Amino acid sequence: MVHLWMRHETRTSERRAPLTPSDAAALVAAGARVTVEESPQRVFGIEAYRVGGCEVAPAGSWTEAPPEAHILGVKELPETPAALRHTHIFFGHAYKGQEGAAHLLARFAAGGGELLDLEYLTVEGRRVIAFGYWAGYVGSSLGVLAALGRLGPLRPMERAELDLQVAETEPTGLTALVLGAQGRSGRGALDALAAAGVRSTAWDREETRELDRDALRAHDLLVNCVLSTTPQPPFVGPADLDAERALRVVADVTCDVTSEHNLVPVNTSVTTWEEPVRRVAATPTLDVIAVDNLPSLLPREASTAFSADLRPLVADLAGRRGPWQAARTAFERALATLG
Repeated sequence: MVHLWMRHETRTSERRAPLTPSDAAALVAAGARVTVEESPQRVFGIEAYRVGGCEVAPAGSWTEAPPEAHILGVKELPETPAALRHTHIFFGHAYKGQEGAAHLLARFAAGGGELLDLEYLTVEGRRVIAFGYWAGYVGSSLGVLAALGRLGPLRPMERAELDLQVAETEPTGLTALVLGAQGRSGRGALDALAAAGVRSTAWDREETRELDRDALRAHDLLVNCVLSTTPQPPFVGPADLDAERALRVVADVTCDVTSEHNLVPVNTSVTTWEEPVRRVAATPTLDVIAVDNLPSLLPREASTAFSADLRPLVADLAGRRGPWQAARTAFERALATLG
């Protein structure tokens, strides 16, 4: 019997849940054991999980979970304990040289634990689960607000409220370019731009293979939805800052800012919910949005979609079959680089 232990997220702006109450209840009914930690910020209340047959535990108690429990989360772990002994399932961001990657992997090595990174649940190299659509949707929406000078501090909401905020703007003449338009994030970005009434251009692999930089810089807003795992020329680099351009805002949905594969190297750090926009050039201006948990702005919609994709994969977790094996292989390869 698989035991999933969904932990409380320590980041105060993170309200998403990898499992909704209804999907958790369905797993319990199918024979899984599900423990859910109490959380003051999760978009779904703890009673909804309890009614569905889940066990309830105090926030942060995963450190004392049974050894066989799979600790399920979304974003980063707290800094303690130093040695991680469980199997953890979350977005670790530790396989491409990101900041803190070696430290996280060393914690798993010290405790004999295992990371099944949600980003590396793949079949034939393609991800089978992601928050991407809502990351793209939120990123585009914030990009439009920023381009019109109307983006302030962020807070969680529902889609109807975000759409209303964007609808209250007047994006007449604003043009946007979405890179990675055929992926999950790209589709979400295009849908948000359509809802906002913004004229958009969609580029994917073919158009970015030989990049037309003049055409890219001719757009007011760039939405980057490309996840790169190999080195390639940047989309917006230092040389672009001095070039003639209409480009004023980059919404970096991928937000790979501390990786060597950062495709928007004019920015090298995340922006925050309190200050979601960073100015990287003054004349002419260029602002970057690089919030690394965009879908948490719409926690209910994002969690519902993600959980629906995760639930059917749980049946293969115990045997590490399918995408779980791919995630395990990626972890082993990363661990081997520690030396």
